Amino acid sequence: MKAVEELLKAVREGRRDDVPALVKGLDPAGRKAALAELKELRKELRGWDWDRWEERRSISRALLVAGAGCHTGAAAAAAWIGARDLRDWERLPTGMLLDLLADREAGWLGDVAHRLAGRPATAEEDYPLVHELVRLADCPVPVTDGYVHGWSDAVAQQGVLPALRTDPYAPVLVPRLFETTELPSTLSWRSDDWQAGLVALADEGVVERGVLVDACVARLLRGAKPGAVRFFLDLLRRLRLTADEERVRKADWMGMAADGPSIVAAHAQEVLARLSAAGDLSARELAEVSGSVLFRTEKKLVRAQLVLLGKALRQGGADAAAELLPAVTEAFGHADTGVQERALKLVGRHLSGVGEETRAELAGAAALLSPVHRAAAAEVFGEAFPAEGDGEAEPYEEFLPPAPEARRVAPAADSLPELVEDVAVLLKAGDDVLGVERALDGLVRFAYRDLDALREALLPLVADLWWYERDKRNLMEYLQPVDLVVAAVVERVTVGRLHAELRAGGTQACVHRSLDRIPVRRAQEAALTMLRCPVPYLLATPTWHTGAVDPGELVERLRGYERLGARPGEVDFAQALLRVRRTAPGAAEAAEAAARLGTREGERLARWLTSEKSPAPALRGVVEAEKRSFHSGHWSHALVRRIVLTPRERPVVEREFPPAFHWLGRVTAGTGGCHRWMTGEPHWTAVLPEDRETLATWLLPMASTAADDEMRGGTWFLAPLAEAGGEAGPALHLALATGLGARHAEDRLVAVDAFLVLAARGELDAARLGRDLAELVRIGTVKPNRLADSARTAAATGAYATTWAVLASALPGLVDGGEPVRGLGEILAVAADCVERCGAVSARVTVPGLDALAARRGSSQLVTQAKRLAQALARTPDSPVHPVEQSTPETAESGR
Repeated sequence: MKAVEELLKAVREGRRDDVPALVKGLDPAGRKAALAELKELRKELRGWDWDRWEERRSISRALLVAGAGCHTGAAAAAAWIGARDLRDWERLPTGMLLDLLADREAGWLGDVAHRLAGRPATAEEDYPLVHELVRLADCPVPVTDGYVHGWSDAVAQQGVLPALRTDPYAPVLVPRLFETTELPSTLSWRSDDWQAGLVALADEGVVERGVLVDACVARLLRGAKPGAVRFFLDLLRRLRLTADEERVRKADWMGMAADGPSIVAAHAQEVLARLSAAGDLSARELAEVSGSVLFRTEKKLVRAQLVLLGKALRQGGADAAAELLPAVTEAFGHADTGVQERALKLVGRHLSGVGEETRAELAGAAALLSPVHRAAAAEVFGEAFPAEGDGEAEPYEEFLPPAPEARRVAPAADSLPELVEDVAVLLKAGDDVLGVERALDGLVRFAYRDLDALREALLPLVADLWWYERDKRNLMEYLQPVDLVVAAVVERVTVGRLHAELRAGGTQACVHRSLDRIPVRRAQEAALTMLRCPVPYLLATPTWHTGAVDPGELVERLRGYERLGARPGEVDFAQALLRVRRTAPGAAEAAEAAARLGTREGERLARWLTSEKSPAPALRGVVEAEKRSFHSGHWSHALVRRIVLTPRERPVVEREFPPAFHWLGRVTAGTGGCHRWMTGEPHWTAVLPEDRETLATWLLPMASTAADDEMRGGTWFLAPLAEAGGEAGPALHLALATGLGARHAEDRLVAVDAFLVLAARGELDAARLGRDLAELVRIGTVKPNRLADSARTAAATGAYATTWAVLASALPGLVDGGEPVRGLGEILAVAADCVERCGAVSARVTVPGLDALAARRGSSQLVTQAKRLAQALARTPDSPVHPVEQSTPETAESGR
């Protein structure tokens, strides 16, 4: 048909403006025929290489309009319009599409509108088209998250209040603003306009006031990101709830105070205080909510709750005391001794109003108090409180987690269907390091048995993969290890390209990029071997979950190669050497057995197993680095001081390892402009599972950025390194110390886990870690409050003695010699708590400068906690005093 050919020609030439008229000129049969050709053209475009992106973009834009006009089904039309492969960075051509679709039935248009609104990836940007389709169809407005976000953007562009007043859909869509998973961005950057507009709508009756209040309260109860919480809380305050509105939502305020974010809990606390003063909050209800609030860690909230309880106790008399005082004792176990003191004084003031049974209950709860308050508790409770020394104290017992045991990696799949299933999973998401290793080994094994059968089994998996139809010449650089080997098997990667890539060596601008390249180089070598001279299996497949290889098992693999006449791959064998566990029991016997093999690889393995186990310690220095922060729409720059490590040269690597590994022996400490260090990859630790000092040296910048900048996730490598092999030396301890001061709580928790694992394995050097912490605090990388939080978390697991051993070495560098750092009081509080709990198991120590600090006047946290720690140390056994040595600077000031 000539009309169809003209349409297809216009599409192929990218003449989008001509498409609507050409489509309108087709009858139903012509549109059906054209649609089949358009689908084939779309499939063809998917196989085009990136160097034709401009041509593809032009055709895709015309193709989108043509296909939308030729589809007769609503579902198919919506799927075509919403397809990502037909779009570019521009918005949909709304005018063209409406011109083509306007003559369809109202029901059809409404169906398309709701289907487009239901596509999470594109609904927001498609709002203009969906809005017009809804208007044409006169159907109910969609309420999906994407559509609501698009609507809010459109409202903001028109002016919030005028647009809301005239929008017929506002009564339906405004409540949805409170229910979307993420707060629409326009509500954040134009929060004042939106809050004022919503309050005005409530005052004018456009939206019911009760709906807004209930929506705010429900969202604050449900929780949200900090920006959303601030928006809804500010809106709630602007609504100025009446006493009746606050009273009927009493249970909601109690829930917010107990479990809400700090700013929400503080607001709820204010409302509860008003309700209590008005007599609308019973003593039982106040006791119930107080039990939860006093359990919170925020000292400001806890102190405010104690003030509220004090007011209620003064107003309520003896009946209130019996109900409220047991709730006050929840604060006896608070981590802050100042809070404990306030709670104890509050109980003492109102103790006369309770009976003997309640008095005994309160005295029993006083056992939770810190030892520093035991004497005061005895004065408050008298004989009901056991004196210090009554009964026999239970001996302190340190609780550390069980040391992780090495777990064996499952062998490669022993059947072809099982292997294909494993490969199918990894082709979709190849981030399972051990899964990748098992799959590579399995692919090599089955290629050795029958390459044609393996190819036939893999072909159905790859037909729909993005790289299958790509140009072979440009494919290599985009493929991850499993994809690369599979592509070689199904003949999408040429032998010539594999040779060229392997000859290119391993020169990279940054060690982090080099760590990425090692698994790829090994996969390239495996792929080339499979196509040229297959080997029975890979040598470097891990034995253990850390990525390590058992030395005896590696010897047996080499013996198998010799028996079968197979030639080891250079990269595979080099990776096996870096993974072999040289300190494993039986390593010496394995070295002798390797030497007896009489092969070149056997001799190299024997030398490697008996050579120096750890590289020389890295050079250490302090540099100034630029820190960039983005706040309130602007970038700010500041200089921060960081400790950096520079590894020493390792000539043996350059001499005996293939080019892909030569970077391992070179002096490098920078990132070379690389951005990989900002995220990290789990396979990095599997490249050097027995050399965690080198890895810690290279990955230290990640931990530093997590401590003094905005980055999240910068401590991820500490957990696998804590379980890895090799020396736990200066680099690992410095990285751990930096991670304990990370900005975000989840990153500090990873560091605490690594700290406990090292302690459980007997590899923690508490003195070294303490000195590193002191230096990091002094130069500003680690903030005292973050260190205190990490130490408190570690101690609370039962590791009080281990935590104290670290803090005892850190405190001299923080307390003595000059003005103490701001926030030191929090660290002293954790140290005092540790000593009070475990002091009986260790000899008395002295911390230089502590007595002078404790002798200062005043009641600041610093002075109070210094006195508390000094008193706790004085109560430890009278065994010989072990002074803690002053930290000696291990860093030389330098700049780069």
